[in-house]
Amino acid sequence: MDRPALVLGSAQADVGVDPDRAAAAGIDVVRRRSGGGAVWLAPGSLVWADLYIPRTDDPLWDDDVGRSMWWVGETWSSVVGPDAEVWRGAMVETAWSRQVCFAGLGPGEVTLGGRKVVGISQRRTGEGALFQTACLLQWDPAPLVEWLGLEGAELGDVAVAVDRPAADVESALVDALP
Repeated sequence: MDRPALVLGSAQADVGVDPDRAAAAGIDVVRRRSGGGAVWLAPGSLVWADLYIPRTDDPLWDDDVGRSMWWVGETWSSVVGPDAEVWRGAMVETAWSRQVCFAGLGPGEVTLGGRKVVGISQRRTGEGALFQTACLLQWDPAPLVEWLGLEGAELGDVAVAVDRPAADVESALVDALP
């Protein structure tokens, strides 16, 4: 990516982002059809990877929506490192998770020291499942707090970044994919 973007999740109501103000600041505002909270994209801030599996005859397919993301988390976990953990529980919501993706925790997502480092969302159709994933290379919640109007949000310690260059993370992910 070559410019910042605010990616709103499908479950977010109108968040009141002024499109003219965003355009004047050189920020794209888009909505993804998966996930809940917003993700801030800025050059060098994360590695985003979309993964797709067909519904028929793919060994990775699982009818259970939560469990179906475990393989994605396991793949990312192998990239993040030996201390990474894959969350296999139910959704964990916080005061800010409906607004900010990295403020909550869902099945398959990856943590380091209890803080989220990889977010995963999923969109299913009759043909298959699209997993939209992001691994943090930097965690600065200030743009999300500003653009979403989240006054008083304490988001500094909900997530953590991996300490590797983007190219290394991307290469490791490609090597780790089943």
